[in-house]
Amino acid sequence: MSIPRRTVLTVAAGATATTVAPVQAAQASGDPVPAPTVRALRAAADYAVEKLRAVAPGVTSFPVGTKAEKWVYSQNGDWVGGFWPGTLWMAYLHSGDDMFKTLALDSARRLAPRRYDTTTHDLGFLFSPSWVTAWRLTGDDYWRAGAIEAAGSLIQRYNPHGHFIRAWGALNDPVNAGRVIMDTIMNLDLLAFASRETGDGRYLRVAVEHARTAQRVFPRPDGSTPHVFDFDPDTGAPIGPNTVQGYSPDSCWSRGQAWGIYGFTTMYRRTGDQQFLTTARRLADFAVGALSPDHVPVWDYRAPQAPYDVKDASAGAVMACGLLDLSAATGRHDYRQVALRILTALAQTCLTRNSTRAQAIVARCTRNRPAEDGVEISLPYADYYLLEGILRVLRPQDVDRAIDLSTV
Repeated sequence: MSIPRRTVLTVAAGATATTVAPVQAAQASGDPVPAPTVRALRAAADYAVEKLRAVAPGVTSFPVGTKAEKWVYSQNGDWVGGFWPGTLWMAYLHSGDDMFKTLALDSARRLAPRRYDTTTHDLGFLFSPSWVTAWRLTGDDYWRAGAIEAAGSLIQRYNPHGHFIRAWGALNDPVNAGRVIMDTIMNLDLLAFASRETGDGRYLRVAVEHARTAQRVFPRPDGSTPHVFDFDPDTGAPIGPNTVQGYSPDSCWSRGQAWGIYGFTTMYRRTGDQQFLTTARRLADFAVGALSPDHVPVWDYRAPQAPYDVKDASAGAVMACGLLDLSAATGRHDYRQVALRILTALAQTCLTRNSTRAQAIVARCTRNRPAEDGVEISLPYADYYLLEGILRVLRPQDVDRAIDLSTV
């Protein structure tokens, strides 16, 4: 299989220059993975593949969540459309079954109209696990070109006054025009990809500026974060923290914290900026300290009933991937050990094994607790990140082919 080359890029950022020269990240594997952990993770990946083998051929749209254990779909993919083809790609890497490759390509192709969608910041979620991965695994330039077009749509949401990417709402809609959310940090890698592939530094400059703004306003002294931070969109002046999916502006929504761990680590890998790595560690240290003994995150670490409130397994899957990445970037084996405990907990306590009707892989996820929308259901990104995390442990070279673990 021919894997596309990685390019070297120097990006001017104000008076300084960020040099992006990919080399392989140091692998902080620590001690060998215990045999029981390997068995648990392999069994979970095998279960996922068999579940997908049964369900995927009948899926012709994009799963967004479950109701009574059956997938509910969106025709255009909503913000989660990239995770279904991404999950199929992970199944292909684990199994080698070309059926999953065919289904992944067919599913990704249905996202084509979203390349020109300027109404959402979620273009990274839509196109990184689907189109960027398709290009890395096939070498077909159709996928590369489309992902770059999506990045061009995303940078139109950049607010130069506040140095941030607007999260929600159409470009001409004043509602939420100054709203920034933790999730966006995960969409920035699409911009890094576009700069790397085109040599045009403006994509990465926008990503870096947004990440610098986020690391300035989101982390609290203890490393916790709010879900939302608002700015005056006309002047860029900060207004303050807020929330939509967390318990309160002062709480810590666990999936948002996980996005931050993974996203800031990725920005370090793409730029070499040590401040991004420091921010990722601060967020990780808080989240690790907030985990309950079962290693499945509560939906909000500061909800009144935490740690005994409802769980969000999707936050655990994202956090595990971020911690594995952070361990490789820092050489700290303790991050990797926590990631392994999270993945093992998800594999042993959060899969849908006991249900004959379930169509998803991971249960015990919570989408939006304050709105009572999707509490303790299955979510497509939980399936995707669980498989990504497991394959980071069992098949790191295959994951590198798919999502590029190189760093400066």
